[in-house]
Amino acid sequence: MARPKKSTSSSASKDSSANLGFEAKMWLAADKLRNNMDAAEYKHVVLGLIFLKYISDSFEEHHAKLVAGEGDYSGANPEDKDEYLAANVFWVPKEARWSFLQANAKLPTIGKHVDDAMVALERDNPRLKGSLNKNYGRADLDKNRLGELIDLIGSIQLADAASRSKDLLGRVFEYFLTQFASAEGKNGGQFYTPSCIVRLLV
Repeated sequence: MARPKKSTSSSASKDSSANLGFEAKMWLAADKLRNNMDAAEYKHVVLGLIFLKYISDSFEEHHAKLVAGEGDYSGANPEDKDEYLAANVFWVPKEARWSFLQANAKLPTIGKHVDDAMVALERDNPRLKGSLNKNYGRADLDKNRLGELIDLIGSIQLADAASRSKDLLGRVFEYFLTQFASAEGKNGGQFYTPSCIVRLLV
């Protein structure tokens, strides 16, 4: 009888490790980069970058279809803003594309590059006007850590068909919001409703 017990407890422990998804591992890595920064401020830094990555991934997916030029996209110009608006995809100018930001992630000017990217996105997409964080160039934000955070977020694909089917953006946002609410304490979490409560209410 002792053997099965041991094996059950060991498999339970393995199961709990297996349940640690990529969003949890990503949070642990991102939280290490926070250093002494207040969670309430860091939240806007991280979530703003995740949203930017999602927009850029969606753009790149459609861009690839236009470059291939097959079927309905035959003869389309991959750099024509209207091609994206017609497909309900945000237009991402060159200076705001994730590939450009990641290529410059190690430069001390990366904060300004991200701010410029956010400004360009709002300029070219009126729906985003006034909604994006543009505080990445401030002096108290460690640019080395910001570059590492960009590399970390760059390691996940958020907007291809497979990612959308798993709602990766929703999973990452929900998990990070939960963790930030916890890190900020009672005041930080007062506007956050855990998913289990949402399900109960529904």
